[in-house]
Amino acid sequence: MPPLLVLLLAAGAAMAAAGVIAIRASGAQPRLARRLAGARQVRVGDVPNLRALPPRPVRVVGRIRCPNPMVIERGDRLVAYHRDVQVKPPGAAWRSIERVRETRGFELWDHDGSIGVDPALAAEPLVVIPHVWRGTTRDLTDPSHRAAVARLGNTGADWPARSITRMVSVVERLTVVASIERDSAGQPTLAAPPGGYVISSLELPDAMRLLGGNRRWLMLAGYAAVAMGVVLGVGALVSSALT
Repeated sequence: MPPLLVLLLAAGAAMAAAGVIAIRASGAQPRLARRLAGARQVRVGDVPNLRALPPRPVRVVGRIRCPNPMVIERGDRLVAYHRDVQVKPPGAAWRSIERVRETRGFELWDHDGSIGVDPALAAEPLVVIPHVWRGTTRDLTDPSHRAAVARLGNTGADWPARSITRMVSVVERLTVVASIERDSAGQPTLAAPPGGYVISSLELPDAMRLLGGNRRWLMLAGYAAVAMGVVLGVGALVSSALT
């Protein structure tokens, strides 16, 4: 293989890899965004009457009905509660020291019908506005948190710490990306697609902004780098084949 071709292929691969790293660093969730935006919307009341089932997951929008929601301290009634407590050791990525996942099954409904959803099968993260607390390991008072930090090698130094909480309340209008399958009685029902339900309490434009991350310029630069890396590599191969 000619040295110039090897150099161009290596440069293209490096550029594409740098782009992927930039996309991840931007906080973007492109795979989740594609699943949410790419699904066709179907009304809740139309699902039980479908004769031909959609071959791909669809986006179903409705209200929540749950007879036994979780009730948290401040009185919110929830069907999903996700909390992650994380710390950041020096020179390392964020490490999780607590992961809470609590859910309640519910019905998604509109004026024409309802259908059951099990949020325990949701993809992560839930597409909702997260509640974020930031501090240091000195602020962590829970004994289990302190023990977990000690196991990571902390000897009393202040490491960055954060808690990210995502909740779905019974009062919210919800979007669920799900597969439609037939149950044992032959009736259409919602099923978790590969990767889990995509569950969002946001309107689609707001959800897409959230999934774009908090540094959109870095995400766009990452996609541009991936595209240029692919073009460079393909161009080098085509040029080599023609000479």
